[in-house]
Amino acid sequence: MSFTYEPVGATRASLTACPPDFHPLHVRTRIGEGEEVFRRAAEAVLTWEMHRALGVGIDATADRAAPDVDVTVTLAGLIKAPCRIVWTVEEPRRAGWAYGTLTGHPECGEEAFVVDRTGDGTVWLTVAAFSRAQKWYARAGGAATRGLQHAYARRCGTVLRRLCAEAAED
Repeated sequence: MSFTYEPVGATRASLTACPPDFHPLHVRTRIGEGEEVFRRAAEAVLTWEMHRALGVGIDATADRAAPDVDVTVTLAGLIKAPCRIVWTVEEPRRAGWAYGTLTGHPECGEEAFVVDRTGDGTVWLTVAAFSRAQKWYARAGGAATRGLQHAYARRCGTVLRRLCAEAAED
């Protein structure tokens, strides 16, 4: 399968850039503070744990995000969204990845999930994307589809914060 958009990998250069004719998404959520929260959050993002805790189906060709890993996200057991990891980052204060849409995905574009630890120790999750409708039902949804994408991004932050809090209690 091939990518359904250009420029592939654009979120790596800037999480806020949005190519012409795409809709931007940028949601940043405070997860907590400290090195342990960062490590826990990074691992949950890199191993699909955050996504699975959201209740979406994840079928990936690897247990961990890496370039060229194929991932199919299943929503409500009905909508299958094939993607491919286009970049990853694992640094002392930043970890995450982005995937791009493949043929058959209801949208076309790219989405990134990045955890970072700022200078004051605060840990953040940024979900950033650019997309446009590809399938008829995504086009028909219009603004409602984009609203659902924003709700999904906010829910990622809520779920990741909960996963990190639960780990701290153990």
